[in-house]
Amino acid sequence: VWNTPTSQMASTTPLLIRGGTVVNHDQSFRADVLCENGRITAVGENLKAPAEARVIDATGKLVLPGGIDPHTHMQMPFMGTVTVDDFESGTGAALAGGTTMIIDFVIPKPGESLIAAYDVWREWGKKSCCDFSLHVAVTWWGDQVREEMGILARERGVNSFKHFLAYKGALMLEDEALVSAFMRAKELGCLPSVHAENGELVLRCQRKLLERGVTGPEGHPLSRPPAVEAEATDRACRVAQVLNNPVYVVHCTCKEAVDVAARAQADGQRVYVECIAGHLSVDDAVYWDKDWGKAAAHVLSPPFRPKSDVAALWKAIQAGVVKTTGSDNCTFLYEQKRAGRNDFSKIPNGTNGVEDRMSVLWHCGVTSGLISPNEFVGITAANAAQIFNIYPRKGFIGVGSDADIVVWDPEATRTISAKTHHQKVDVNIWEGWTVTGIPLVTVSRGKVVWENGKLMAKPGWGEYIDRPTFGPPFNGVAIRDKLLEAKPVLREQNGSNEACKELPHPIIKIL
Repeated sequence: VWNTPTSQMASTTPLLIRGGTVVNHDQSFRADVLCENGRITAVGENLKAPAEARVIDATGKLVLPGGIDPHTHMQMPFMGTVTVDDFESGTGAALAGGTTMIIDFVIPKPGESLIAAYDVWREWGKKSCCDFSLHVAVTWWGDQVREEMGILARERGVNSFKHFLAYKGALMLEDEALVSAFMRAKELGCLPSVHAENGELVLRCQRKLLERGVTGPEGHPLSRPPAVEAEATDRACRVAQVLNNPVYVVHCTCKEAVDVAARAQADGQRVYVECIAGHLSVDDAVYWDKDWGKAAAHVLSPPFRPKSDVAALWKAIQAGVVKTTGSDNCTFLYEQKRAGRNDFSKIPNGTNGVEDRMSVLWHCGVTSGLISPNEFVGITAANAAQIFNIYPRKGFIGVGSDADIVVWDPEATRTISAKTHHQKVDVNIWEGWTVTGIPLVTVSRGKVVWENGKLMAKPGWGEYIDRPTFGPPFNGVAIRDKLLEAKPVLREQNGSNEACKELPHPIIKIL
């Protein structure tokens, strides 16, 4: 049972969800679910509803933990503009799609105070319709950054820091800063994550393509081939290996990168891999569309990949290599994308996904038989909750957990369109798709916020969720550090080469 105080903004009207099948990541069972004061207070058959309770009939439906999207960018300044969906529209759309919590990214400018940037994002988040938390990116290095990482970890509920190996000249970290930041994150019990693309190689490829007259959106995937992602993924994993650090790889897109992560996992490393709903469903053919606007609408980094890579990502989910799925929701209007009309490298990178992630993944994964409903809950909620140390408060239907719940119809369908979605962005990468599996009711901390196609969420309902440090990714790290500690060879003072009686461990930890 999660032992934090009950939310001050939790719904005070009891709610009983009756007759459904509860689906957690580990098991499914028929049960009623009673929610009181924002928490789940009972799970079992034939529960009695309090006199004042509202009762929702979930007969024949599934009752899932609310989705957790660990990768969003609301209201983010980027590439000379700002993403069009802010914390109000983006989180409202999340609730409409069955997601009840997001983890957004604070992206300080190089040289900017991490604390100051965090405070800006926290202020923006005050209008959030669903619960949220914040990763913080390390975009430069110095004593100030080191100190502020500690403040964020100890006082601001941050337990993850992001590092860009891409975007040279803007956000990219060189190796010295990367290693220093990884080491500091480990000291603090915070999980380092990486955007894994080799920024130097991307820049060289962009220049060569532009010199050859390739200026359209097709230049985007050509300048970011799988090899640049695989190299950066391997580099991040190798740095983590030397430091005995866990590491989280965001938006993995291709077989080459997945294979690198799988090799590291097989070697005993704690490497956590995330995939994006778009990369699990859309392929790179869109970049060669004759309609420039349509092709540009799909520009994100890393780019969409061939169908063979889409299949490889699903196999990696089945194999347990990929643990989480996000949306990388980073939305720009058509007019904003036009900044790169004559130069693909200037097209703002980003697409939608926060509203449609759950349905797209159910449609592509569960209805096709690739994953089970329990595995679906794992990759959309429970695994992220565990990795980021908010489980079982989030990502689980059980007594004491937050009453973040979705009543899911596994057979109902809907057609996705920018004309009907709840986001501000004027395009949708799944335009015209008819997907099977939709949320009928979304409950946030005991309050019904989405029902029968109507969004009832209010700005400011969402609460900031602190994430404690030293979560599950750090289990055993201190023990392994001690076992691998380097020891000097003891030699006779007379210069003899006789080795010490106790041989050092064959694998030596230096840093």
